[in-house]
Amino acid sequence: MTNFLQQLAPGDKCKFGTWVKLPTFETLEMLAISDFDFVVIDMEHAPHTLETTYRLIVAAQGFGLRALVRLPDSGGALVQRILDSGADGVLVPRVRNVDEARAVADGLCFSPGGSRGLGITSRAGHWGLKSTPEYVLEGNRDVFRAVQLEDASALRDAAEILAVEGINAAFVGPGDLALSTGKPATHPENAALIDGLLATCRDRGMPCGTAVGDAAAAREARERGFSYVMVSNDCTLFGKAAQALMRGIRG
Repeated sequence: MTNFLQQLAPGDKCKFGTWVKLPTFETLEMLAISDFDFVVIDMEHAPHTLETTYRLIVAAQGFGLRALVRLPDSGGALVQRILDSGADGVLVPRVRNVDEARAVADGLCFSPGGSRGLGITSRAGHWGLKSTPEYVLEGNRDVFRAVQLEDASALRDAAEILAVEGINAAFVGPGDLALSTGKPATHPENAALIDGLLATCRDRGMPCGTAVGDAAAAREARERGFSYVMVSNDCTLFGKAAQALMRGIRG
């Protein structure tokens, strides 16, 4: 089976996912039935514990979804256990410069490229049934390791940040970028920064993702050149459906 990185190879179809904020297997299963490609279990803006995240990873993969995890911060305290839980990859929020990117990459990769600890008896190591060389090879080669570039300065320095060994994907958060610049998300200056990031990723053959609110914006992101797009989130999808239903009833 191809890994998530291979599915995002240049020229392949854009992949669509959503943020997971609900700790429920039923909603995960409905996302899989609805033909989402992947989910991102959100530890930054949802109250998922490590144990809940682990169980959501296992369930999502069992339903046929790729399971990524957005870490709670860029500090890296949980990253080793998240990767040993068998996640297909991680998104690391608020990476602002090359030094932070190097620190992030160090915790995501095994020696000699990093300092991730050997956990062959974890789920990622098939509970000790996978050989150590295979576990290390797959951990370095196959894991999706994306940095979220959300400040204007980080996007201006994207070429240097994405050149850090071990980083193999990028993500831009339009909302946080707008907060950083003080300009609306659609402002030409913000658009130029995002276009610059997309160009850098194309030059490096690196996947670049973003988050949008609806289907029309998702199609626009695909046409713009994004490799993977998060569309809304499980809570908002449910909330909007419930709201539309009651508005239809009550007029």
